[in-house]
Amino acid sequence: MTDELYIAGCAAWLPPPVPAADAVASGAFPVAEARRTDVQSVTVAAEEDSAPAMAARAARAALGRAGLSSREVGLLLHATLYDQGHDLWGTASYVQALALGTGQPACPAVEVRQVSNGGMASMELARAFLSSAEGPRAALLTAGDVFCPPAFDRWRADPGTVYADGGAALVLARDGGFARVRSLVTVSDPGLERMHRGDHPFRPPADGRVRTVDLEECKEQYLARHGMRATVDRAARGQRSAVDEALAGAKAELCDIARFVLPHLGRRRLESAYFRPFGIAPERTTWPWSRTVGHLGAGDQFAGLARLVERREVLPGDLVLLLGVGAGFTWSGAVVEILELPDWQV
Repeated sequence: MTDELYIAGCAAWLPPPVPAADAVASGAFPVAEARRTDVQSVTVAAEEDSAPAMAARAARAALGRAGLSSREVGLLLHATLYDQGHDLWGTASYVQALALGTGQPACPAVEVRQVSNGGMASMELARAFLSSAEGPRAALLTAGDVFCPPAFDRWRADPGTVYADGGAALVLARDGGFARVRSLVTVSDPGLERMHRGDHPFRPPADGRVRTVDLEECKEQYLARHGMRATVDRAARGQRSAVDEALAGAKAELCDIARFVLPHLGRRRLESAYFRPFGIAPERTTWPWSRTVGHLGAGDQFAGLARLVERREVLPGDLVLLLGVGAGFTWSGAVVEILELPDWQV
């Protein structure tokens, strides 16, 4: 059980979707991969829509839904997975300026680099910050990414997952909100870190070539060293631990969970990691919607919870289990109790 911690608001800002069928027809999305992921469409940003700008738009919406002013925010955490548009640059400060303004005094603004589990990691960090006796009332958590060529091919970089552009945000507060965080846990297994590094050197190619993202190659190199069975078992133990600890912390059972907010992975990955191991029916999860969006990097959980509330797919008293996983590996779980159903304009 956590100390009193609430979700006061959440939102997503997503660009228009591109049908997966169009990508298949153009040759960008392999037919076999389209069948494996079962993704219908993916949100793709226009050239003028940067990752931090979309995160800031979501942040303003989430803050408005929380009914809080910028002065009541004591911490801003911006979670990212991929390039934010500039080198050696304070991305979180840019989000802060757009979302909260540039007036003084300004709260700390920090970027969180925990790959796909960055949103959930931000919740962990914000909880510790808000638990201080002298701490502020609220923390604003944001996430935003754009996955684009030449270095990142959203359709092929990570077979089993299709990457989407967009921003998402969530407001954590200690004085109240529409939902209470009943538990929040993260478990880690650094022995799996090499799965997303492979045998590649730490420095970019000396000949100046752009190093493209190829997670399948990294995975194959890792499996050649450690074996498929041992790796699958190790990942399953991490995911199981996160679920079990989150439920125990909330004093709940899996059967008590009304809805599940899952990472926006392809269908086959969700089947192997969540649906089959835990006996979760896909219709009780965010999958019917996430397959029309794609993987938002660190923002899947914020966007998924916002979607459930906006569509009134949860009711007061419902327990919602948010699950996250990121390279490294880390797995997070949070049990959230819906206290009231706000009437948010969409």
